[in-house]
Amino acid sequence: MKSRLDLADTVVPVWRTTNRITVFLIENLSSELWGAIVPGAPHRTVRMIAGHIHNSRCMWIKTLGKEHGIEVPHAVDRRRVGPKQLAQALNRSSRGMISLLTLGCEHDGTIPASSAYTWRNLPLDVGHVLAYFVAHEGHHRGQIVMLARQLGYSLPAPVTAGLWQWSIRAKEVRVR
Repeated sequence: MKSRLDLADTVVPVWRTTNRITVFLIENLSSELWGAIVPGAPHRTVRMIAGHIHNSRCMWIKTLGKEHGIEVPHAVDRRRVGPKQLAQALNRSSRGMISLLTLGCEHDGTIPASSAYTWRNLPLDVGHVLAYFVAHEGHHRGQIVMLARQLGYSLPAPVTAGLWQWSIRAKEVRVR
């Protein structure tokens, strides 16, 4: 006999693993790469790309969730944040993202509309919301890995391979 899983039982662990993968990357960046300037964008650093991931989450939590009582985490200063601070901030914003996804699960699989959501580029069903956020983070993780290679700060193989070890990262989430 099959039991029916709650939607949150599926999407929340996926998000937790995604967050763990992002934090894993941040934890494994060298200080030289952290402050490296992005070629062609002299006012942008790897640190700023990494900080953008958290700040983007905060913006979406504010836009979609604040009106529904979800606490909005504080943004980080992308020019000054350190890796340890950012890892902690990412874990805080991850809790907000889980609250958003759970809100949608509690409302028949769709995050209720908010007056702040004027852009309307994203369907608010939980599947699209989760896919959008996972894709966004994967894009920026890929940028950081590519920049590391281009700038001569190649990441060790256990780090780059570790970004694809979803089973291991998922187990790490359960242990924490």
